[in-house]
This record gives sequence, C-alpha cells and structure tokens, in this order.
Amino acid sequence: MLGEADQKQLAFAGSIERCILTHNRLDFEELHTDYVVNSQTHAGILIAKRRNVYEIAERAAILLDTLTADEIANQLLYI
Repeated sequence: MLGEADQKQLAFAGSIERCILTHNRLDFEELHTDYVVNSQTHAGILIAKRRNVYEIAERAAILLDTLTADEIANQLLYI
C-alpha cells in the first residue's frame, strides 16, 4: 500500500480490521470527519506526533493494551 492515497489506505486497513497509525494529522482528521458524516465505519485512526520511533511504539502499545478493537473502531485517537 506504500504510496497509495490516504482514503485507500484507510479503507484497506478497515478491510483487514486494522487501525491505522499516521503522522498525517490534517488529512486523516478530514477523512475521519467524512466517515462520520457519511455513516461509514473504519477500524480506528491513531495519530502520532513526530517523535522518537520507540516513544511512538511505546505509546501505541499502551493504547492497544488498554483498549479493545471495538473501543478503537471508528475513533480518532492521538498518541
């Protein structure tokens, strides 16, 4: 999926029941809003501020250990 459009990335992640982790805050906030307005579902969007890769992994792991897939689905979360 490298190089594919954001919409296609989000749709693919949802089709395999995976949330997506991105640094692309603006585009994915807009996509999330579009999904909500159009009553579409996705598996979750995790937006990470650019920081050390280990810190991002640690934050993502804490979130994924705390919430279930159902709790992450259709959510826009910041880590």
